[in-house]
Amino acid sequence: MVSDLIFVVIVTILVADVSTVLALIFAGRRDPQSVLAWALLILAFPVGGFVLYLLFGFKYFKSREFRQKSSWDRTLLGRVLKGEELGVRDETGQNLASLESQPDLARMLWSESSAFLTAGNQVKLYIDGREKFDALFEAIDNAKQHIHLEYYLIRNDSLGERLVQALERKAAEGVEIRLLYDDLGNGIPRARYRKLTESGGHVSGFYRAWFPTVGLRVNYRNHRKIAVIDGTVGFVGGFNIGNEYLGEGPLGAWRDSAVRIQGGAVRALQLRFALDWNFAFGEELPRGPRYFPSSPRGGSASIQVVSGGPDTPFNPPRELYVKMVSSAKRTCYLQTPYFVPDGSVLTALRLAALSGVDVRIMVPTKPDQPFVHWASLSYIGELLDAGVRAFSYDAGFLHAKTATVDDQITSVGSANWDIRSFNWNFETNAVIYDSKLSKRYREIFEDDMTRCTEITQAGYEARSRAIRFKESISRLFSAAM
Repeated sequence: MVSDLIFVVIVTILVADVSTVLALIFAGRRDPQSVLAWALLILAFPVGGFVLYLLFGFKYFKSREFRQKSSWDRTLLGRVLKGEELGVRDETGQNLASLESQPDLARMLWSESSAFLTAGNQVKLYIDGREKFDALFEAIDNAKQHIHLEYYLIRNDSLGERLVQALERKAAEGVEIRLLYDDLGNGIPRARYRKLTESGGHVSGFYRAWFPTVGLRVNYRNHRKIAVIDGTVGFVGGFNIGNEYLGEGPLGAWRDSAVRIQGGAVRALQLRFALDWNFAFGEELPRGPRYFPSSPRGGSASIQVVSGGPDTPFNPPRELYVKMVSSAKRTCYLQTPYFVPDGSVLTALRLAALSGVDVRIMVPTKPDQPFVHWASLSYIGELLDAGVRAFSYDAGFLHAKTATVDDQITSVGSANWDIRSFNWNFETNAVIYDSKLSKRYREIFEDDMTRCTEITQAGYEARSRAIRFKESISRLFSAAM
């Protein structure tokens, strides 16, 4: 009996593995490199590889879950571009004519993802968590009409509690509250939101997990970090809600980036929130002046809000990065905690460096995910001989997801330079066309370099066999993503 049971288990595992490999080959449009990597992992580790595939690689009902969202989004964005949504004006045409730098990039993002171009925005840059959260809570405290928040992580710690209490106070004052969190990233018990909802606030998880086993999935996460207050002030960047973003976590000091925006780009952030809220909560937000008020032009920055995810046929953040790198003439500086690029991004960086562009990449020395860290070093090593300079940030954890080119354009947002951000997660970046801010961010990058160790070609080639093995295994698995 025992031998028969073992035989049944073995046959079941083999059938599941073979079926999975066949599905990988013949179902869907996967990158051939990803198919090969998953097939090798599943065949080499029949049980572990299959479990990892279910967690990281299986496309859980993607077409069924997101087909309707994609249709809703395209319909509404199409109305915006046609001028049929008076509360969300598209002034891209006239703003392109006055854009001094990279109109081709702006036109591409407009054509591909309906990222309308706004002008006359005021932008405040934050690289320190305490300053950023002081500004966010000040905006929340001053809210008069509504507060819309969309975050990947909300920790069940003192900062998360501070946020919930602030929202409860504003809800009691009659301010509309809408909080959208990722169902995997939210750490606060749902019961803790009861007082907020009883006061009139609305709280929802994005892509909620109805069954515990499906809840283990790590794909299709809403990785965005967006706040919109009264339709006049917006925040976007890399900061989630948690004590570690104040430098109080196990990784110590925290280096991140975010921007506070006032101007027409806030309408774009509001529209992004509305599209996600409609999908998650089933409530269609009106597009009138209450949520999309007119914004005077009080600043010098032109901005596009660029979003992408598994509900779009192409991923605009990836195309944004490729186009930014390809358009660089002098400098291209990028910071990311996870550098696991696909072939298009890797090629763009290599060609830019070979063309004489000063390309610099900064990643953390202290990793929060060792597997991704070793994969990142593998890809960086491939670029060093093309002239790319790379730096590991030693003064804590580097979580910023930024790129700045030629002192003209800076991208700040949630999208990492990795395959998960390109293929699996919902991301949002602000693309800022402003020479003053871009020059400032280049100076910040150069200041960060004083707290870095440069990864040189000689040092990389001298790495130990153990590190080479870690890189090889990590890179193989990263290709499966």
